[in-house]
Amino acid sequence: MSRLVVVSNRVAPIEEGKAAAGGLAVGVQDALRKSGGIWFGWNGEVDADPQTRSETKDNITYVTFGLTKRDYDQYYRGFSNATLWPVFHYRIDLARYSREEYEGYRRVNNALAERLKPLLKPDDIIWVHDYHLIPFAEACRMYGIRNRIGFFLHIPFPAPEILTAIPPHNELLKTLCFYDLIGFQTETDRLAFEDYITREVRGLVRADGSLTAYGLNFRTGVYPIGVVPDEIRRQAESYKGRRNVISRTADGELRKTIIAVDRLDYSKGLVERFRAYENLLDRFPEHRRNVQFIQIAPTSRSDVRTYQHIRKQLETEAGHINGRLSELDWTPLRYLNKSHDRRILMGLFRAADIGFVTPLRDGMNLVAKEYVAAQDPEDPGVLVLSRFAGSARELTSALIVNPYDTAGMAEALDRALRMPLQERKERYENMMRAIRSADLAAWRDGFLRDLRASASRPTLISTKRAKASSA
Repeated sequence: MSRLVVVSNRVAPIEEGKAAAGGLAVGVQDALRKSGGIWFGWNGEVDADPQTRSETKDNITYVTFGLTKRDYDQYYRGFSNATLWPVFHYRIDLARYSREEYEGYRRVNNALAERLKPLLKPDDIIWVHDYHLIPFAEACRMYGIRNRIGFFLHIPFPAPEILTAIPPHNELLKTLCFYDLIGFQTETDRLAFEDYITREVRGLVRADGSLTAYGLNFRTGVYPIGVVPDEIRRQAESYKGRRNVISRTADGELRKTIIAVDRLDYSKGLVERFRAYENLLDRFPEHRRNVQFIQIAPTSRSDVRTYQHIRKQLETEAGHINGRLSELDWTPLRYLNKSHDRRILMGLFRAADIGFVTPLRDGMNLVAKEYVAAQDPEDPGVLVLSRFAGSARELTSALIVNPYDTAGMAEALDRALRMPLQERKERYENMMRAIRSADLAAWRDGFLRDLRASASRPTLISTKRAKASSA
């Protein structure tokens, strides 16, 4: 079997005893262990003289490197997270564009391709992940790399009217078409991409799923990322401290618990969620003292101004709700701005009566699937899920809500709190069937199967241009 080479913006931690955080890490590590290969990417460090490090463990060679302050500011903080992230999440109002940052984004992608080339074997399969690395395949072709290269987008792909807000959108999308296979989370995302290709550049979409644009031939596919449900259930069952987190009423009864876990980000709909919870307590006062809401939102990108703003806004909202509604024996909202061990989170999911997952826009949102997989089949909780999460296409037995409708979310919470056991079990069983049929292995194996079946790409661009671009 040919080796697998995974390229991602960040490489999962390999320290002994440190758990990989998300689905990408788990799925990629399993695939790499089976075939052997390389995981190549940034180590998270910013250094004036970044060095490349290599370490082999469990059949995987981890090749990591640092970024200079200039590269970090332009490639990562700049074009990746100040331009692409907000636009791809339909927040043009929060996006900014700088030619210098875009040039830095292209420069870093070219430099990464140059650094990867000497590590490759002719039959290696290259799997590239996410929006930081859209131009990576074109850079590889510039350096004469002919291997099969696939790309998977973990975030949403916006409608053409949104995407064209990025000034170099045409050049950016041309670089994406150098991949042999482009994978999306949902059919909606894939159709948005095809819409751009056919409308903006008069590309061709064939009945067999192949596309031609910019003189390039490539394929697209839909591969919804999944979870490992049995492992989640084991983690949830093993955490014995979960009931200590659930407070009790004056009568000694455990309070109904709503839980939400998100990275601190404006795309997650956290402010709207807090307001919906307040609306629930105002409109359905019988739930007061009998329910608690736990929101866990670890800080992310703390050096980006928009993230500093959302943190202050959430702290204000949480203080307002607790200041207005708290009693001596009841705090309605617990807002925790720090990360927790994965096993603890799965245990809390199992203990919570409601999973509240309401992003304004999300590629998939694995928290929704993790919440369901962690439930006790004999007494499952209820998932309240945004229609704008990719997982809503699969978890149709959740209570689907519009995160812009505060009153509608409050009504869904009320319904979830009152839902009888039989209905909860039926909804849980339907969602578990969907989760098992599209688990993490299905996502990984389906994408790699289709990538291996694609034809490797000839070199189309001279290496002189690549070297000039990376200077």
